[in-house]
Amino acid sequence: MVLLQVSDVSRIAIDLAAFSGAFVVSSLVEYWVHRLMHKPYKLGEKHRDHHRRNEGQGVIWEFRDYFLGGLIAMVIPFIWSIEFGIFWVIGAVFFAAFSAYAHQLQHENPRKCFWMKMPVHYVHHKYGQWHHNFGLAVDWWDHAFGTYKAVEWYDEQEAAKPELSFSQLRWF
Repeated sequence: MVLLQVSDVSRIAIDLAAFSGAFVVSSLVEYWVHRLMHKPYKLGEKHRDHHRRNEGQGVIWEFRDYFLGGLIAMVIPFIWSIEFGIFWVIGAVFFAAFSAYAHQLQHENPRKCFWMKMPVHYVHHKYGQWHHNFGLAVDWWDHAFGTYKAVEWYDEQEAAKPELSFSQLRWF
C-alpha cells in the first residue's frame, strides 16, 4: 500500500487551488467582459450584433473566442511555478469549454441548464435585459453584484418546444 506523503497532499491541494482559482477567476472575467459589452464602447459592436441575431456562433467558435481572450491571463501564473501554471491553464481552458457549451446551450436548449435555477443568459436575451443577468455559464456574479433579475421564464411557449438532448445544438 502506497501512502501519500504530506508534500504530495500539499502539491495536490495547490494543483486543485490553481485549477479552481482559474475556473472562478475566468467566470468573473467573463461576467465583467459581458457587462462591459453592454456599454457604448467599441467592444460592444460585435455583441450588439449577437443580440440582434440572438444566436451563438457554435460551441467550437465560442470556445475559440473565450480561449484567445483569456490567453494572456493563462500565461501569468507560470511566474509562480510551472506546475501551478499548468493547473491554472487547465482550469481556464476547462472553464472556456464549459462556458462555450453553456452559452450555446442557453441559446438553443435553455431547459438543459440544470445547474442554474434560471438560464440567465437566455433570459437576458429573451427579455432584452440590457442591465441584468450577464452570466453566461454561471449566475454567481449576477447574485454577487446585484444584477440578477429573476423572471418566470418557463411558460407555455417554452413547454411547447420539443425536448432536445444535451448534445443537440450547433457545434460549428
